[in-house]
Amino acid sequence: MNARAAASGGTHATDRRTAEGRTTPTTPATPATPAVRPRIAVSSCLMGEPVRFNGGHSRDRFLSGELDAHVDWVRVCPEMEIGLGTPRETLRLERSPDGPRLIARKTRTDLTARMTALAAERAKGLDVDGYVFKSRSPSCGTHGIPVYEGDAPADRRGRGVFAALILDTHPMLPVEDEGRLNDALLRETFVERVFAHARLRALLRGDWRPRDLVAFHSRHKMQLLAHDPAAYREAGRVVARAGLRPRGELAADYTRVFSAALATKASVGRNVNVLQHCTGMLNDALDPARRADLAEVIASYRAGRVPLSVPVTLLRHHALGEAAEYVRDQTYFSPYPEELRLRNHVPG
Repeated sequence: MNARAAASGGTHATDRRTAEGRTTPTTPATPATPAVRPRIAVSSCLMGEPVRFNGGHSRDRFLSGELDAHVDWVRVCPEMEIGLGTPRETLRLERSPDGPRLIARKTRTDLTARMTALAAERAKGLDVDGYVFKSRSPSCGTHGIPVYEGDAPADRRGRGVFAALILDTHPMLPVEDEGRLNDALLRETFVERVFAHARLRALLRGDWRPRDLVAFHSRHKMQLLAHDPAAYREAGRVVARAGLRPRGELAADYTRVFSAALATKASVGRNVNVLQHCTGMLNDALDPARRADLAEVIASYRAGRVPLSVPVTLLRHHALGEAAEYVRDQTYFSPYPEELRLRNHVPG
């Protein structure tokens, strides 16, 4: 298989397990990536619900389209939940000695306490693998929200009142807003983190034993290495003592390291390192022509001429052909459903 062939190859929060009236497709499970359906909290307007201040919505095509078939959504509209209704007057953040206040522009109603109480309630019971917030919202924006003093913004680095408390309570939760998800690398990283989070959560909620965590880590080694080599080594030290520590302590430590590793974006250089590492494991089973072909494709990816999907597809093909189970079963090769095609962008 050459490089060209590889390239072609009461409240308003609702938890929807399946779309109404249709069967959701499932991605075939492999030993490396057992089928999971992540739960993702999302600002309701991004799924097309008419809950915006003007009675409209902000439907996001990726979230409500491609990703919708593979996840379960927990839809949340904080403004609706605190009883504002729609249409409603616009809100903004205003500077105060006690921090930003959420203020209704016309009536001057201070909604900070109501929104903070709702956020605390939601944060306490949040049981999801990720969260997508509405950008530029004084309630849900994760960054860059103007904080007013008088009629002019005094600071443009604010966070929405609701989102800020969620982020502070769950600092390792995969979180993005729909604006940042327009960036191909940020979109890929977010989805990868969400599915990894779901796999770990599924393991730790079952009747797992230390050896199950060791096996989980073994399948995720290359994925962790591509993101953060230091955290990859730390995670290895955690599982090395898996049978010697209380399960709760072990699970908490591994979750911390695992989540921190995946929060770091994978770079071209670290991807190349993983690809070469896996190629080395297959060297004895590959003839010189196939080794040269792999090296050429990896070099093309490093140079920015082909997307990551090309060397990944070619390497996985050789791993399957040679029955190289360790390489074949790495989640690095199938971190999320292939239908999402998130590795098809050429690195900049």
